[in-house]
Amino acid sequence: MIKSFFKGVVIGIANIVPGVSGGTMMVSMGIYDRLIHCITHLFSEFKKSVLFLLPIAVGMVAAIAASSFGLTYLFEHFPIQTNLLFVGLILGGLPAVWKKVKGKGIKGGHVAACVLFFALVVGMAAMGESEGQAADLSFSIVNVVILVGVGIITSATMVIPGVSGSMVLMLMGFYYPILNEVKDFFTALAAFDMEAIIAGCGVLIPFGIGVVAGIFGIAKLVEIIFEKFPLYAYWAIIGLIVSSPIAILLMGTFPALTAMSALTGVVALAAGIVIAMKLGE
Repeated sequence: MIKSFFKGVVIGIANIVPGVSGGTMMVSMGIYDRLIHCITHLFSEFKKSVLFLLPIAVGMVAAIAASSFGLTYLFEHFPIQTNLLFVGLILGGLPAVWKKVKGKGIKGGHVAACVLFFALVVGMAAMGESEGQAADLSFSIVNVVILVGVGIITSATMVIPGVSGSMVLMLMGFYYPILNEVKDFFTALAAFDMEAIIAGCGVLIPFGIGVVAGIFGIAKLVEIIFEKFPLYAYWAIIGLIVSSPIAILLMGTFPALTAMSALTGVVALAAGIVIAMKLGE
């Protein structure tokens, strides 16, 4: 239960960071297949699915709430170390995925899937170097519909390994507005400011509805792909995992490298690899 909670924390943080994929973190920690199964069989295997999903979901919510306050500080003051920690978390999951394809032969289609998804992530990261125009979150029927749609798109990209939901949000201009809305909502909740809480719900509820709808929709599609084309799926994931560190480096802003930042960066990288491997056991 506690281990699942911390897995949720890692996934939640990953979904906040542009260039980092929550889906990749799920793969790195060895829970991706089971998580997809529990989502798609939530009602037919309700108790079993809830017991597995609940601590992960709680960890994700806690991480997203905390990240909306503290993540900016870490990236501003320790960008090299923080980015390398996430690179380590991603690379630490690669051996587990490699075992899925090892000794099963390599076809041209496998290589094509790997290269295609590698190029997709790197291309998205290159396009995502600048954020789109900030979105308008003022309450209106049109904006509610838009927020539901944005939630669906974001959650779909969150579930797919290697694709960063926050990066997609950034490209659409919703990243900082939504992040600030989350921060303001929890601040209002702590102060019991009902007016601000209601205003936050006007944004976060339609966005959340879209997220839930998107997760269920894409999870079923992913399950079908893994059932019918498992090797192609795993080779695609390898391409996504290998490309994710490149995406992080493309999306990040780094100061001049010093001996101390290089040393602590290597330590953070190693720590990320060890954490991913331990959580994936």
